[in-house]
Amino acid sequence: MISIPHKTKQFLVLLIKLLIVGGAFYFIYNQLMHNDKLDWAQFLALFNKNQSVIGISFILVLSVLNRYFEILKWQNLASVLKPISAGEATKQVLAAQTAGIFTPNGIGEYAGKALFFDKSKTKKVIFLNLICNEIQMIVTVVIGIVGLLYFNTQFHVITTRTVIILFAILTLVFIVLFSIKKIKIKGYSIEKLIHKINEIPKQIHKKNIYLSICRYLVFSHQYYFLFLVFDVDLPYLIVMSAITSVYFIASSIPTFQFLDFAVKGSVAVYFFGILGVNEWIVIFISTLMWFLNVVLPAIIGSYYVLNFKILIPSVFDGKREASL
Repeated sequence: MISIPHKTKQFLVLLIKLLIVGGAFYFIYNQLMHNDKLDWAQFLALFNKNQSVIGISFILVLSVLNRYFEILKWQNLASVLKPISAGEATKQVLAAQTAGIFTPNGIGEYAGKALFFDKSKTKKVIFLNLICNEIQMIVTVVIGIVGLLYFNTQFHVITTRTVIILFAILTLVFIVLFSIKKIKIKGYSIEKLIHKINEIPKQIHKKNIYLSICRYLVFSHQYYFLFLVFDVDLPYLIVMSAITSVYFIASSIPTFQFLDFAVKGSVAVYFFGILGVNEWIVIFISTLMWFLNVVLPAIIGSYYVLNFKILIPSVFDGKREASL
């Protein structure tokens, strides 16, 4: 059989790395420089007025904590396969962030993490990453529903009848899913999925839930403190209910990570518009949240992508050779 020359393999791997990193940087630049809703003059004027080393440091610390809790979550779940250090978990999470920034719903993140493990464990890595993300989603939904209900009691965004209908639909969905849990689709069923989840030690699940709640509290309050920086003086519960509602609704909309701020920004404009907050402030805060919690980790992760060593299986000779 014909084998691919080692130098050719190295070139192909380097090309893939450059495409991932180049694609990530292109989308970041494009969203920041070509968004006509971002008024940089107003932002710089307000920044110069309210700039504070302590304030800026505090916001940055919250971004670090946000990503740190995500790293701990992955380290905790990856221990099902093999124990990994916090440093190794950091490398995997940040590299996956870069790979996922321009893919729908961060699908590239799953592939990014899987590359750090043996090929035979790919399905398990994807499954564990799914558990990692879905627990965060559940926390977002639960807290978001509470926040939305509270917001609705104050401003009557939706009628009581609509709320009842929505809960009835959710209840019906759960009943249907439970009743068909034995039906298989391509060899998989809800019952089998539940069984796989139960195979993971309860202690790991508990820690994952705890870390997900901590992470949610960090990034939601980072959002809140940014509103304070922008001189938005509203009651704490009202602002937090709006923020949790924004995350709840935005998280249910399929999107690309590089468009995340646009989706959250659009939803936030609606809720904070009800509160009388200027649209440009809401958009800027949404953009800053995206930059601090998506862009910066992706930029750091690009270093790990470019320095990543992967074993490439040859489609011609079945051999595996290390890349640069």
